[in-house]
Amino acid sequence: MTCSKTNEFIILGFQVIPETQFLLFLLFFFIYILTLTSNITIIMLVRIDPQLHSPMYFFITNLSLLEIGYISSTLPNLMFGLLTGHKSISFTACIVQLYCFSCLGSIENVLLTLMAYDRYLAICNPLRYTMLMHPEMSKKLAAMSWFMGIIVALAAICLVAMSCFCGPNIVEHFLCESTPLLRLSCSDVSTATSILSISTSVWILSSVFLTMISYSFIIYTVIKVPSTSGRKKALSTCSSHFIVVFFFYTSVCTVYVHPSSSNTSRNKVSTVFYGIITPLLNPFVYSLRNKDMKNAFKKMLRKSRHVSI
Repeated sequence: MTCSKTNEFIILGFQVIPETQFLLFLLFFFIYILTLTSNITIIMLVRIDPQLHSPMYFFITNLSLLEIGYISSTLPNLMFGLLTGHKSISFTACIVQLYCFSCLGSIENVLLTLMAYDRYLAICNPLRYTMLMHPEMSKKLAAMSWFMGIIVALAAICLVAMSCFCGPNIVEHFLCESTPLLRLSCSDVSTATSILSISTSVWILSSVFLTMISYSFIIYTVIKVPSTSGRKKALSTCSSHFIVVFFFYTSVCTVYVHPSSSNTSRNKVSTVFYGIITPLLNPFVYSLRNKDMKNAFKKMLRKSRHVSI
């Protein structure tokens, strides 16, 4: 069979009445600006404040950089479609978006696992923390997470790019995703779908398992802390981190580990959670509620006032 590539896809997006499209655009625009502002602020604070030059904040900086790219791979195109009604995207642009979204999502899986492991060492093995998690080690681990994400995402991009698209071109999603794209292929994609499902399930569940182990040891250690105030403070921090991790992995597992091919609405909602809401929440949960980060922010404000005067 001759394989003729479709030149463009139609991104179906959110099926809302025309009167609410502009309101939805304003909502996503606000989320996008707030996400960019908060994450850029974190990167600046960690860079200029020497007290934040530690492995924990180095991982947080990587996470902030990741979230900027993650949300930028989806929201600008989505907002453009809501504002103009233009829903088409070229085949090349669709593949690029698929790769960026898959790549950054894969990196976040590893990075969240590393951040949980970093907190496990700091809380459960404080005397050995500086020896095990020194600056060079944190840089190597962060580089490893980016490298692994880049390599793993190649599987999705190759499986989709090598498929034949010669018929329907309406993507039942608000972005180019591997599963809805493969569903449009006019070639046999059963093997590709199985490979993608198994590889992503193993990748995600491995990250979930390792992250949960770290948090289990953290919670066990914190519970044994004799000081009530210290125990409450530690549990408060861990619980907020755990909630974000829980939302991220639950929504990711809904789409990739237990895909619901017939329930596109649920998949869209799940993707909104891990692709849009999580990048918005992470800066506030991991950083801006932190005492050291607050002090650094106050110092930056004082310096900016003196400069303006």
